[in-house]
Amino acid sequence: MTVVRTARTGAAHRVAALAEQVVGGPLPVRLRAWDGSETGPAKAPVVVVRSRRALRRLLWQPGELGLARAYVTGELDVEGDLAEGLRAVWAAVREGGLRAPRPTAAGRVAAVGAALRLGAVGPRPAPPVSEARLSGGLHTRARDRAAVSHHYDLSNDFYRLLLDDTMAYSCGYWAGDEPGFTAADAQRAKLELVCRKLGLAPGARLLDIGCGWGSLTLHAAERHRARVTAVTLAREQAAFVRERVRERGLDEQVEVVCQDYRDIRGGAYDAVAAIEMGEHVGDAEYPGFAAALHRLVRPRGRVLVQQMSRGRVAPGGGAFIEAYIAPDMHMRPVGETVELLERAGLEVRSVESMREHYVRTVAAWHRTLEERWNEAVALVGAETARVWRLYLVGGALAFEEGRMGVDQILGVRPSREGGAGLPGTPADWYAGLDRP
Repeated sequence: MTVVRTARTGAAHRVAALAEQVVGGPLPVRLRAWDGSETGPAKAPVVVVRSRRALRRLLWQPGELGLARAYVTGELDVEGDLAEGLRAVWAAVREGGLRAPRPTAAGRVAAVGAALRLGAVGPRPAPPVSEARLSGGLHTRARDRAAVSHHYDLSNDFYRLLLDDTMAYSCGYWAGDEPGFTAADAQRAKLELVCRKLGLAPGARLLDIGCGWGSLTLHAAERHRARVTAVTLAREQAAFVRERVRERGLDEQVEVVCQDYRDIRGGAYDAVAAIEMGEHVGDAEYPGFAAALHRLVRPRGRVLVQQMSRGRVAPGGGAFIEAYIAPDMHMRPVGETVELLERAGLEVRSVESMREHYVRTVAAWHRTLEERWNEAVALVGAETARVWRLYLVGGALAFEEGRMGVDQILGVRPSREGGAGLPGTPADWYAGLDRP
């Protein structure tokens, strides 16, 4: 028979007391420790500390990264709905005044003492194998290729499992609210909206920078008869897109190139698209990226950037995102991105927020992951599957609460005389998008 220790005598109480000292207030979750003891609000989400090793990780790496490492290894878990657990924590930070763990010297001494009493002191645990390990100078070509490969070369089969049949790995456009309007319909609506904003006509030359698994490339070539140059740094993606191009008989219309955007030569494209690629460029490098967009498009040609944004207090992706999902990424407020594009000579003509659309998009990916959990684990392993669960749940919550956004920014390179070649109104952009 298992004996459940009381909150006052078990490990859970001592862990909670230490955590409350660090964050400056009562925890908004219930704790259950490895010895079966529990403490905290009865109806709150339950955080399960499965082993002393989880505490050791937090001792060596306090804050978001230590928590993420403990979660992805399974040493720490959330019982029930992970989203509700994270939502409770963010609400406590926002409304209850909890602070991020930044232990003082005295606090560290107290933490070590508590860890000693709990039997959790030991050598620094090795980072989980799913954590990115990059070397070299920030945003050098070699490091950028490694960063992109870490995320996008994970497994084409895994992304095929997670995504819908469009293989679009970016925010969808939920143009319809009918029950039959699916995530795939939202992606097709987004792809069509991008093509309309870019004004693609048969024979138009489109440069798709950061083409992913080819969703925009294929849509533009098939639906609008455009000639497309698709560029990606991820070799697995490039191979996948080339195969889809061959299968659909589009070899004469589509060229797939595996290279860095800084190495793209030529220009005079009628349209340039960068769909959720700009986050990987880097802060110091973004003016050069914007200048490349201007150089590559012809006068009166259009540029569409769909890009995530974040507030000033956390301009990057956060410790977990940067360690496990998108190393070296950088996001900024949307207004700053608009300013950088305009400084490069592009005239910004439309900015459309899609933040709520991303809540629904990420929620659809998360449902698929949970429904096909065993298949996902078989493809990438339990640890990486837990990385993705945490990533998708946390991402949806960040968009839901407005801590992150995503926007479509349409610019044009004016002619020398100031001509833009855009229609007087954007009414035709949206007609019929709600019909799959």
